[in-house]
Amino acid sequence: MWALKEALDTGSRSLSYLLGGIVAILAATVVGASMSISDLLASGQQIFGVTFIALLSGLAYTAIYCLQKMRQEPGRTLWFEAGMQAAGGITTLALTYTLMGISLGIGSLAEQALTPDSVQGIIQELTGQFSMAFMTTVAGLPIAAVLRSLLVVTQARSES
Repeated sequence: MWALKEALDTGSRSLSYLLGGIVAILAATVVGASMSISDLLASGQQIFGVTFIALLSGLAYTAIYCLQKMRQEPGRTLWFEAGMQAAGGITTLALTYTLMGISLGIGSLAEQALTPDSVQGIIQELTGQFSMAFMTTVAGLPIAAVLRSLLVVTQARSES
């Protein structure tokens, strides 16, 4: 029973950190981009897609959960390794979506005939797919780097 209470406590604390980080990022983006929150969320869903956002959130939650467990159980490398794998998963996810967006763009380009009348529409579609491709990298790699840094520093602190 104690283990379940501890797991729920760690899980809720990790979720609080994740949601707090999301709110801070959204607030900074709203201020920096001068957009309304509803416009920002719609744009984010259009650029990233629900699947990318869900997978990124799940991996970030896992890394934060591991960070919390490292603080509770210093010296245990299991949580450090699991957290590093989750952070590495974010990097892999970002790069996979980048390559997928580029592939979709090139694939759609290959399926259409290029004429002077169709070039504008094709370029708009291609630009949209490349935007998703590169924005996943722009978002995913810094998040993975921050989580990896936190994990490494927490591990070094527990070893000293």
